[in-house]
Parts: sequence; structure tokens; C-alpha cells
Amino acid sequence: MEEANYTHPSESELSDQLISEIQLVPATTGQRFLNYLIDNLLLQYGLSLLTGMAVGTLLAVLFPDYMLELSQSDDTWALLPFAYCVVIVNYVVYYTVCEKAFKGYTLGKLITGTRAIREDGNELTFKNALLRSLSRLVPFEVFSAFGGYPWHDSWTKTRVIKSR
Repeated sequence: MEEANYTHPSESELSDQLISEIQLVPATTGQRFLNYLIDNLLLQYGLSLLTGMAVGTLLAVLFPDYMLELSQSDDTWALLPFAYCVVIVNYVVYYTVCEKAFKGYTLGKLITGTRAIREDGNELTFKNALLRSLSRLVPFEVFSAFGGYPWHDSWTKTRVIKSR
């Protein structure tokens, strides 16, 4: 009796077969807009408040004379560069960490039942998540969603799909 020459498919071959059989349904424009609103409200009012207070406290400890002089000054624009840096860092860290650590989910995506994946259907890599986050910083990028896929999806070969 002859033994059958059967080779087991690799993990990536199985993944490709499964993905081809499962239809990945893109998230709607409304879902994506809600994701944007929820995540940005969290960023602007929650995370930025907390990290802004932490950065302010750190600056007061490290540079007390400068911060005292700044607090007594009428020049409210002097803190703008610090505030801008806090917002940018929060934005990149929030989206990158959430989309990688939570398998494509942010708070907004979790609430709306959507998640970010690569075009091939696999989970985002750290590089994908970071590049998506950095792409969002491009001026007027948010308006690119009106043309189909936002730039942060098309440039990074990722998609946001319905997860439930």
C-alpha cells in the first residue's frame, strides 16, 4: 500500500483560503464618521487634559522659574507650542497603540462595531498602525473620506470593516 503524498498547507495559505471565503464588509461612511467623533472627543477632552496636566506638572518641576514667569505673563500664546506637541503626540500614540494592541480597534471602532485590518485581511502590524496614525496628520486628510477611502487607508493598504 502506498502512502499518500499529502503536504499540510501553511498557516498563510489557510489564512488566504479563509479570507477568500469570508466576505469583508467595508464600514459605512456613517460608522467611520462616528469613529472619528468618538475617538477625537476622547482625545481632545480626556487624554489631552490628562497628559497636558502631566506635562505642565513636569515642566513646573523641571523649570519652576520659567513656568512661574510664564504663569504671570499676559502672553497666553507662549504655551501654544507645548499644547500643540501634546495634542500631536497623543494623537499618534492613541491611534497607534489602540489599533495595534487591540487588534484594529479604537474606542470609536469598538462602539460602532468596526475594526481596521490590512487589505489582505490580516491584523495590522505595528508599522501599519503607526503609518495610519502619521497619515492622519496630513492637512485636510479628514476630507479625503468623501472620495471613497481616506488617505490613511489607501496609503497604508488598510481598510476599516464591519466586525459584527
